[in-house]
Amino acid sequence: MSLRWISVWRRNFLVWRKLIVASLLSNLADPLIMLFGLGYGLGALLPSVEGMSYLSFFAAGSLCSATMFTASFESMFSAFSRMQGQKTWEGILYAPLLIDDVVAGEWTWAASKAWLTGSTILAVIVVFGLARSPIVLLALPAAFLVGLAFSALGLIMTVSARNWDFFSFYMTLVMTPMMMISGVFFPAEQLPAAVRAVAQALPLYHGVELVRPLVAGRWPDAALVHVAVLIGYAAAAFFIVVRLARKRFSA
Repeated sequence: MSLRWISVWRRNFLVWRKLIVASLLSNLADPLIMLFGLGYGLGALLPSVEGMSYLSFFAAGSLCSATMFTASFESMFSAFSRMQGQKTWEGILYAPLLIDDVVAGEWTWAASKAWLTGSTILAVIVVFGLARSPIVLLALPAAFLVGLAFSALGLIMTVSARNWDFFSFYMTLVMTPMMMISGVFFPAEQLPAAVRAVAQALPLYHGVELVRPLVAGRWPDAALVHVAVLIGYAAAAFFIVVRLARKRFSA
């Protein structure tokens, strides 16, 4: 890998900067509405979960799920638009860049946008007093790891897709069930053993297990394991997407 991918990242950033207000509103409206709607609503019925208010409990899960969705949408719908509709990837390849550089730039860009979503939700968490310990700032690198993992997974879908409908399978059959069983809304320990084992193999679960203790003001159990799983997902998925992209653009 070279540093040529930075020019791809910068190109996407400059385009996004022109639409920053609309982009931020679209990425943050749903998770924030969900956070306060479900958080306050269910919080009235569930005053405490795992030693913290339900609003704080759900806020940590919402940070991770919103990061996942932003990374996935940017690496799938936006990246596919640049690759297939606008032919931006093909245009970039006329410059002295390789498809590896384009993929790396798209990967880090999607992770950066996802991190921005996660960091904004973290700011809301702090402003509303849902987290008071300085250790909560460690959720920022954790959010970036979640973004890297799901951006790479989303790009696998992008370079494999032939049309827009392809993404609905991934969103319906992978992302939505993952969000339901990874501890976003309720403790994953409440799940049946078989379902819990599946959840523990998924990247979102490990993101939640990293972030939630930090919001509560304590160090996560098995933090290195959770970090290693997220890095493993990101690295393995990136390796796969590079191989698939080389094949697609050499055909």
